[in-house]
Amino acid sequence: MAGVRFADLQTRPLEFLDFTSLTLDEFQQLVPPFEAAFHTRMAAWRMDGKPRTARQFAVYKNCPLPTPEDRLFFLLTYLKTYALQVVQGRLFGMGQSKANQWMHVLLPALLAALRTLGDAPARSLTALAQRLGVAEADAATVVTPRAEESAPVAAAPAAAPMSPLLPMTGRNDASSAPKTLLNRPRVRAGRKRTTWSKMSCS
Repeated sequence: MAGVRFADLQTRPLEFLDFTSLTLDEFQQLVPPFEAAFHTRMAAWRMDGKPRTARQFAVYKNCPLPTPEDRLFFLLTYLKTYALQVVQGRLFGMGQSKANQWMHVLLPALLAALRTLGDAPARSLTALAQRLGVAEADAATVVTPRAEESAPVAAAPAAAPMSPLLPMTGRNDASSAPKTLLNRPRVRAGRKRTTWSKMSCS
């Protein structure tokens, strides 16, 4: 299953910017710390999230994201477009489950790389003020409060605000999706057999 690759877009800078929100120069600055953070993570963990106990991580011939640039391009495209995982997987030549695995492996690597470069999102008003080199009151004028924060909330526990860079790792509220009633005999809750992906990078 062929898909989009970094090499396809590196000669088209405006299209690359549309996919990632980064220029090629900004992208190239991010690749080395991102790849270092990725290999640090893969030295301790496998793709399925289990601790690595035996062999070391290696990029195999049929890996859907064989180069550091492809891995970073995959993740930045996902964060920019926030596509369904099945769509993201299809764009990059892999199934939804493999796309999900790659996202969960690459997101922490990207955050570690941004921290290394001093570009990680500020998690508090104090941190933002320090980064901008201004007083906290001046930094508060830069921040636009979200509409839901202005409405009074009944005794919700205080939590650190989540970064907009990592939308899929934030806390989820109660789902508004309709619930499937499992006590009806004609409703099936799962697949009867497992479908294995032919692409692997363990």
